[in-house]
Amino acid sequence: MEFRVGHGFDVHRFRSGRKLILGGVEIPHSKGLFGHSDADVVLHALVNGILGAMGEGDIGTHFPDSDPRYKNISSETMLDKALRIMRRKRFQLVNADLSLVAQEPKLSPYYAAMRKRVASRLRITENRISIKATTAEKLGWLGQGKGMAAMALVLLRRR
Repeated sequence: MEFRVGHGFDVHRFRSGRKLILGGVEIPHSKGLFGHSDADVVLHALVNGILGAMGEGDIGTHFPDSDPRYKNISSETMLDKALRIMRRKRFQLVNADLSLVAQEPKLSPYYAAMRKRVASRLRITENRISIKATTAEKLGWLGQGKGMAAMALVLLRRR
C-alpha cells in the first residue's frame, strides 16, 4: 500500500463588499476575502495539499488567475477537480488536518458546519477532518486583522 502526504497553504487579504466563505460555509463578517475566485482559504489549502501529495502541481497550475474562465469560481468546483484527479490516480483521502490563522472573526462557532461541508464534499466521515483556528497574537498583517491564512495537511492512500 502506498501513502502520500501533502501540505497546502493559502492566504488572502480582507476586502469589504465580499462574502466570507470558509470551508464552503458562509461566515457572517463585515468583510470577505479578496481573490480571483471566492477566496476560500480553507479549500484552497486543501486543494493544494491534495494536488501536492500526488505531485500534480498547485491550484494556480489548474486554475490560473490569468484565465477569465475562473473569475469568481467556487472553491468547491476546484476541490471537485482535485478529487477527480485523485480518484483517477486511484488515491483516496485518509484524513485532512486544516488550520486557519485569523485575528477575526471568531471561528470556533463554525467548525462543525465547515467540517460537515468539507467531509461531505470529500465523501468521507467527519471524524477524518479536523478544522481549527488560531490568532497571530496581533503580530504582522494577519495579526492586524488584514487577512487570513490556512494550512492543510492531507494523507492519501493509493487503492
